[in-house]
Amino acid sequence: MNKIGLIIWREYITRVRKPSFLIMTILGPLLLIGGIFLVVFLTLQESGDQEVLVIDESHLVTGRLKDTENIHYHYSPVMVEDSIFAKGVHTLKVYVPPNVTIDPKVEITFKKNPSANVQEQITSGIEKIVEGELLKINNIDEATYTKIRKRMAVRLYDIKDDSKESHAREKAGIGFAFGYMIFFFIFLYGIQVMRGVMEEKQNRIVEVLVSSVKPFQLMMGKIVGIAMVGLTQFLLWVLISGILVTVGVGFAKDKIASYAEQQGTAMMTTELKEQLAAGNGLSADDRENMETLTSSVEILQELPIAAILGLFVFYFLGGYLLYSSLYAAVGSAVDSEADSQQFMMPVTIPMMLGIFVAQTAVVNPDGPAVFWCSIIPFTSPIVMMIRIAIGNAFEHPWHLVLSMSLLVATFIFTTWLAGRIYRTGILMYGKKVTWKELGKWLFYKG
Repeated sequence: MNKIGLIIWREYITRVRKPSFLIMTILGPLLLIGGIFLVVFLTLQESGDQEVLVIDESHLVTGRLKDTENIHYHYSPVMVEDSIFAKGVHTLKVYVPPNVTIDPKVEITFKKNPSANVQEQITSGIEKIVEGELLKINNIDEATYTKIRKRMAVRLYDIKDDSKESHAREKAGIGFAFGYMIFFFIFLYGIQVMRGVMEEKQNRIVEVLVSSVKPFQLMMGKIVGIAMVGLTQFLLWVLISGILVTVGVGFAKDKIASYAEQQGTAMMTTELKEQLAAGNGLSADDRENMETLTSSVEILQELPIAAILGLFVFYFLGGYLLYSSLYAAVGSAVDSEADSQQFMMPVTIPMMLGIFVAQTAVVNPDGPAVFWCSIIPFTSPIVMMIRIAIGNAFEHPWHLVLSMSLLVATFIFTTWLAGRIYRTGILMYGKKVTWKELGKWLFYKG
């Protein structure tokens, strides 16, 4: 056991001292968070002012569409040919047919594809005008219609807790994020284990090492040592990312709030604050925004944060140890990464299946595929995080205990199998190994 500890320490300290570890520990969060903020920033930016030519033969919308900061409307009562539009100064051409109140369709021709935000602003403006015209045609008072018009709201309630609204889908999305992080780090550091074994094998370092320690001890030390490196880097990434997100949101909050208000999704508008202060009734949109804010707070309060983080660490380490033992076996059986492809595919497929099932779990967290893949050790590190986040795993504690037990047992078993392959494969050079020969190594005595 002391020899395994020495190997763990050697693997850990040699890797964390490498400049590449320090560089990636700092650059990783910078690139990730910076990339996210760049995408958000570019999403919020429009390609430029939109000069919209509205073809309105029936004069229904002429002069009634309101210009915005980046959308300016111009009107024509006659059709403008595409060839003339292409040479003109207008960037969009919107055709409002005379029968739009009967067949509510409009056509948009563009020189450069407009963003979804621009399209939404144009179509919603026209839609509101058409709706008002239909009310006049049918002699319906607009104020009365606005008063009686209600949006259909669907709320989900679990029969086991009918006093609270269910947020299973939102929680499943949070669980998927944790599951995806597990997948990412398992794959990243599992590959490092394989490359580490291959490097020692190619450099013949392993021949010296196995004279002092058993191949199984060497493999176990390498797996656990790199696991500690991965966990250290992950915790540092979380810390640095938290700092970067806090700083980034502070700089971009005004732009984000402006965009959210424009989209009608701001959590609490100025008008809402004034209405609350004056004690006035809330509009339908403000009530919806208030409910969204309340729902978000409820989700955070209902999440078992401590349990999620604790089980995340368990499944991260369990999944990593399981797959790293398999990657170590692959590394010991081949001489180059090119030769490893035939053995890596069966190892990688279960993880890809876990990601696929985790995606379906977001929309159907109680499906049979989610249940079985949360129990099977090769997919449970990813899929079980969905059930943990929505609380389903705690409602069936024996499912959780079974999943964790099978993960530990399978790790021990795969480590034993990998050790059998490792003790033979690390000393073989210049020979391509087949699946048949790999199977024979499992039964060699000694």
